[in-house]
Amino acid sequence: MKRIWAPWRMAYVSNAEPSDGCIFCRAWECDDDRQRLVLVRSRSTMVMMNRYPYTGGHLMVAPVRHVPDMDGLGDEELLDLMHCLRKSHALLNRAVHPDGCNVGINYGKAAGAGIDDHLHIHIVPRWNGDTNFMTVTGGVRVIPQALMDAYDHLAAAIKTGW
Repeated sequence: MKRIWAPWRMAYVSNAEPSDGCIFCRAWECDDDRQRLVLVRSRSTMVMMNRYPYTGGHLMVAPVRHVPDMDGLGDEELLDLMHCLRKSHALLNRAVHPDGCNVGINYGKAAGAGIDDHLHIHIVPRWNGDTNFMTVTGGVRVIPQALMDAYDHLAAAIKTGW
């Protein structure tokens, strides 16, 4: 087996938090948005970066209330969730200029949900050619921008208009 050494990733890996509790609920309760990667808080929705992104700028849009699916949301919460999703897409277009985006919800572990008891919507910016041999042959993703640099970039873009 071949190895890829990436010692700069140690700081990222060693700061991983224990998996007890819900990441979305903990993020909402925390007052350090940068630490929790929260970019936006609205009345009933938050937008945060994915700590383990598929590509740079991978966002998650989640209701504040801990519900497993859309059936648990009231009409105002659902509308706010969709407005934040739309604004997140516009933010990514303006700030990182993707060629497209994947938007998806995974209901349940069998559908690929890593967190299956708190509804969240993934929005993943994509670029032509963003897949390469590293993913196919090595099972490794190459993300060219550091996570906190991406957070700072998107947070600055939000200040110019959400």
